[in-house]
Amino acid sequence: MGLLEGKRVLVTGVLVESSIAFHVARLAQEQGATVVLTSFGRQMRLTQAIARRLPSTPAVVELDVTDADHLAGLADAVREHVDSLDAVMHSIAFAPQSALGGNFLTTPWEDVATAVHVSAYSLKALTMAAMPLMEDRGGSVVGLTFDASRAWPFYDWMGVAKAAFESTGRYLARDLGPKNVRVNIVAAGPLHTTAAKSIPGFGVFEEEWQRRAPLGWDLEDAEPTARACIALMSEWFPATTGEILHVDGGFHAVG
Repeated sequence: MGLLEGKRVLVTGVLVESSIAFHVARLAQEQGATVVLTSFGRQMRLTQAIARRLPSTPAVVELDVTDADHLAGLADAVREHVDSLDAVMHSIAFAPQSALGGNFLTTPWEDVATAVHVSAYSLKALTMAAMPLMEDRGGSVVGLTFDASRAWPFYDWMGVAKAAFESTGRYLARDLGPKNVRVNIVAAGPLHTTAAKSIPGFGVFEEEWQRRAPLGWDLEDAEPTARACIALMSEWFPATTGEILHVDGGFHAVG
């Protein structure tokens, strides 16, 4: 029997096969879950195409996490495919180019606001939109971050947004614990994903991780990160919430 046997999982952020979210969706299905994906706009066709590469082609519902109408209609849209949710995977982040690449001191507020809205506030927005599907039984919300405890080269306002994201996870864990909803975050090391390609100077992270991670680090292998997400969705972490679990080859632990 799989870790997620009989569970229903909502996964955001599946765009290409290298996406961490794609591997989360694949492993969730392999572990017995029914998966529903989200996408929106021009990305919808990409998500629908890549969904066919999963073991079983899942439904895809429309969700722009900055659109109040989409959020308000999420529960009903998901109910067309499953009657409730046991887990939600948040794998959404975006910052305008002006907010990255060494522009920290000159980034206008409008672009900072976009980064914080999409990359941090969306964790609260998505979780609350999904709550009607979890509140009777409880569930697990899992998000992805890139360790925001440091100021990384070139990461700039996305780093600030990720710090807000991590803090949002803790506050959600505080407020939703009484409803038996766990909220945890996985801090992944650098991977060759679409998101990574949008970060100027990403090669700096690659070199450092391969040189310093005690366990080594494979930039092409998203499976260790996805496995951690699956474990946090499962019943093997029933008393863990508000946690940040590092899956980075041990890089965070060394000076």
